[in-house]
Amino acid sequence: MNTGVQRSGATPSAARTATTEAIGPEPGNPFGQGKDMPTLAMAHGIGYVATATVSDLHDLEAKVERAMDFHGARYLHVLVPCPLGWGSASKDTIRVARLAKETGLFPVYEAEYGTVTAASPIRHRVPVEDYLRLQRRFRHLFDSQGAVKRPDIVGQLQQMADRNIDRFGLLTDEVA
Repeated sequence: MNTGVQRSGATPSAARTATTEAIGPEPGNPFGQGKDMPTLAMAHGIGYVATATVSDLHDLEAKVERAMDFHGARYLHVLVPCPLGWGSASKDTIRVARLAKETGLFPVYEAEYGTVTAASPIRHRVPVEDYLRLQRRFRHLFDSQGAVKRPDIVGQLQQMADRNIDRFGLLTDEVA
């Protein structure tokens, strides 16, 4: 479990934590330091690997039930925003989780024995800054009026989201 209060291998790039200051040319958690745990589980051939968020409890419930059909190791990675650690309002918990998916920063998918078998498409694509702006752990990327202060870093995060969208085929022809 990673709440976001202290840095861990799952802390997103550029995020500030209690142990990762937002200072220097690359403030927050350095790029390239995180661990993509679902992908690592897939690389190890675990029978069932899935990602989900608390913004879609029906999807989460279905994945828990599906995981129970497999013998041996199974891995479920569930994004649950931590208002205290992430510096977001408690009332925005579901919104933050939904934006993580809708930006492409947190792809929602299922895999069996190392192969992606299903992905949840993005219904309303939004830029990553809409997700980042709601969280105090990313406030160093914006000025006091909410305008992007670090377009270089926000751009890198957008590129990460775009790569996820391409890799997992998260956009349909109707979504742009």
